[in-house]
Amino acid sequence: MDPPKDTVFCVHIDSCMPTITVNVDDDLKKRMEKHPEINWSEVTRQAIQEKIKTLEVMDDLTSTSELTESDVADIADKINESARKRVEEESE
Repeated sequence: MDPPKDTVFCVHIDSCMPTITVNVDDDLKKRMEKHPEINWSEVTRQAIQEKIKTLEVMDDLTSTSELTESDVADIADKINESARKRVEEESE
């Protein structure tokens, strides 16, 4: 059985703005088509805009940090391990 082919979904934000292409699988495309009232280009634009805002805040917060990427990865691992233990304890 062949894997589903990706469907190309072109996002046209505005005629005087650049165009990007977003690949979605066939199932997602069918689900999107069930809601023709939704402006998927706008949804995509807003999602990208929110992600960029989050990244810019992170950049601002870390711009003066002396932590290395390795330090950050170590801290993230400790946080994830702590969260995993807490979930395990709560589920016992």
